[in-house]
Amino acid sequence: MTAPVRDAAVAPLPPLLPWPRRVLKHPRLMHHNRLVALVWAVNLAALGQGLADGEGLSARSISYAALANLTLAVVVRQQYVINALFGLATRAPVTWPLRIRWTLAKVYHFGGLHVGGTTAGTAWFLALPPVLVVDGAPAATVAVSVALGVLLVLLVATALPPFRARHHDHFERIHRFGGWSVLLLFWVQTALVLRERGGSPLAAPELWALALVTASVALPWLRLRRVPVTVERPSNHVVLAHFDHGVTPFAGSSTAISRRPLLEWHSFANVPSPGRSGFRLTISRAGDWTGAFIDDRPDHVWVKGITTAGVANIETLFTRVVYVATGSGIGPCLPHLLAREVPSLLVWATRTPRLTYGDALVDEILAVQPDARIWDTTEHGKPDMVALAYAAYRDFGAEAVICISNKSLTWRVVHGLERRGIPAYGAIWDS
Repeated sequence: MTAPVRDAAVAPLPPLLPWPRRVLKHPRLMHHNRLVALVWAVNLAALGQGLADGEGLSARSISYAALANLTLAVVVRQQYVINALFGLATRAPVTWPLRIRWTLAKVYHFGGLHVGGTTAGTAWFLALPPVLVVDGAPAATVAVSVALGVLLVLLVATALPPFRARHHDHFERIHRFGGWSVLLLFWVQTALVLRERGGSPLAAPELWALALVTASVALPWLRLRRVPVTVERPSNHVVLAHFDHGVTPFAGSSTAISRRPLLEWHSFANVPSPGRSGFRLTISRAGDWTGAFIDDRPDHVWVKGITTAGVANIETLFTRVVYVATGSGIGPCLPHLLAREVPSLLVWATRTPRLTYGDALVDEILAVQPDARIWDTTEHGKPDMVALAYAAYRDFGAEAVICISNKSLTWRVVHGLERRGIPAYGAIWDS
């Protein structure tokens, strides 16, 4: 059942790009981090301009800067905004130069705006209480500003990779309830400031910014609902969750589901079948939550918000693509393979595919990808995925490689190809 790999594991890789071009492909200089730097550069420029005026920075200008950054951080994560960003970026025709499309396809790095806005906004808020004290602001306003600063520092600290990777459930709850608390304190602070300032509150820009932030946060929860699910378990490692509650998502989107909506949410790639209503989620055993889902097989779960575009939606920017997946990474690839919107070739490394995922799913894949290169890791061991990806890219005449795997392997494949001048894409685990 394993497709021929044409000695891909030992295929010679092309030479590295010259150093000046190669250094820009380093993960530390990826577009996500460049966007973080851009947000900070704009803020530092604003700070410099304020100091250059000779009068220093007022409490109002600091609070405006903080709110502008935090508004950016929240709004750029809104599902409608995410879908709009993907829609704009992928509108470019494939006749455009590859270098331009290569950059446009990095649209999924938009999380850098979130990180930049959050950290810069927090920095502005930490500078606000001393200025309020010097200006003689009421004690209540100072106290709320201090509480906001403390909460924002907590949110930023617990979002850092060391804590987030080890304590993801705690991170999610702190981020959710802490974020709601920050929003509430924002409203309290705004009410205090507007009461002291006088005049019509409708003329205050902070009021409208807060309204936008509140709407962005609330909108997904206004679409919270409990829906039925049918769970098929081809093996003890994976289940296929079938949904048909009046929603047929677009290929390449994801849905967040929960069994305890206030505590934890998990996103999975939607797999709609052409010509049918509803969709499937491929859920593999990868922790306590997924393990319990596989063992218990619930008949209802919670969903909220709308389906949201994922990284593989950038495929339409290229004439031909190679999908590289390991294990349950086949889930996000499958809807694109079934839709056949862009000519593609699948490279899939997984253990005992038919035993793990079932004959029906494997046959469905082979029906649309008869030349798929499926590597059984139980039979052949772990392959060199960079070499496999490059061999498929070379043989298929592709313009780009999209990798769906775990964090370390995704970055290994993406970085290994990009520094050789091959457009490559994969999740960056920033959300």
